[in-house]
Amino acid sequence: MRYRLDIVAPSVAEAVQHAGGWIFDRVMAGWDVHVLLAQPGDTRPLSILGAQTVDFESVLEAGDDQPHPQALAVAADLVDTDARVREGVLRALDYGMTEVALWGEAQPVELDRTVDSVEHRLSSAARVFKAQALAAAAVSDITVAPTETFRSGAMSCPPIGADLVPAS
Repeated sequence: MRYRLDIVAPSVAEAVQHAGGWIFDRVMAGWDVHVLLAQPGDTRPLSILGAQTVDFESVLEAGDDQPHPQALAVAADLVDTDARVREGVLRALDYGMTEVALWGEAQPVELDRTVDSVEHRLSSAARVFKAQALAAAAVSDITVAPTETFRSGAMSCPPIGADLVPAS
């Protein structure tokens, strides 16, 4: 069984912009990376990173009737605006074996758990592939930073290969 990272994003461009390097590095480490998109679009940028897209609606409808991912990254705006996403994130946090990370400015009130800023340091290859994916997503004026920052709660047992570290 391979480790799995699920990304829940409103669009392809936002997934690539906020988590593209982490997606690429996890794929290169042997993880399966699935991206659930609230707004379908051209998924070629995600293919460049090695991720697979899965149907947003069917995954949300299945709820707990599917295996839990070892890691989950979600746009905080979706947690604020979509009750199904919020419930899924809360279930993942209650499950306790899933590394949960959020990106974006929204501060969902239901997530009153202690969260800290964490970051993923992109490999050199991840920076190159993320730049190509951003170009394919028609995102301009975005420089690829050496890190991607998330908010995450502490896990009692992080998965092997967990690579989010406290942000400085």
